[in-house]
Amino acid sequence: MELKLNRPICFFDLETTGIDVARDRIVEIAVVKIYPNGTKETKTWLVNPEMPIPPSSTAIHGITNEKVANEPTFKELATTIHNMIKDSDLAGFNSDRFDIPLLAEELLRAEVDFDMKNRVSVDVQTVFHKMEERTLSAAYKFYCGQSLENAHSAEADTEATYEILKAQLDRYPELENDMKSLSEFTTRKKSVDFAGFIALNAEGQEIFTFGKHKGALVDEVLDKEPGYFGWIQNADFPLYTKKVLTAIKLRKLNNKFN
Repeated sequence: MELKLNRPICFFDLETTGIDVARDRIVEIAVVKIYPNGTKETKTWLVNPEMPIPPSSTAIHGITNEKVANEPTFKELATTIHNMIKDSDLAGFNSDRFDIPLLAEELLRAEVDFDMKNRVSVDVQTVFHKMEERTLSAAYKFYCGQSLENAHSAEADTEATYEILKAQLDRYPELENDMKSLSEFTTRKKSVDFAGFIALNAEGQEIFTFGKHKGALVDEVLDKEPGYFGWIQNADFPLYTKKVLTAIKLRKLNNKFN
């Protein structure tokens, strides 16, 4: 089954120095862009992360410090990558919890604005976990009947993720072949920021999900403890979380003076 698309969708996968969204860096990114007419465009970049790649990470994806020493930095690639994905919905395997948040951090660090307004994300891992509870290699074997060669190669993982989603649509007729519907199906929780430090409660109001103000309305905390905003801005939170909190604060100020 081919995807029914109203706009392009970019399947992508990252290989990184680690799993800390705020601190770790991309060492490889692959993007498979699918257009509504079925045309496919594939790009893969090796990236100099400007920090040492831990041996434990190299053991997973095989990318060494020497391999990326002469490759461009993410800042040098940021505009090119953003231009490829900016008109598209996004999809990946565990992308809502890891790849999209980390990509957002890298883009914001490179001073390229990024958000998910006016587009959706589809996490193929969530479809798989809701239906079968397995890993990417097992998913590829289960849905596509093939062994995943070169696992943890960004391009191989990305191509496999694209093929898995198409096979999932064939297997599960209850899944609607529509990116907005798939995005809603794969959304685990109503987070406002990618990292989940700010979420929506049952009434659709922004709340903090951590620390001493866990469960408290963001608006109320900003009113009662103005210094909390400054503490978050100066602490080691993801850049996108800081951006979201700033937008909430500016909205409050605009509402106050309008």
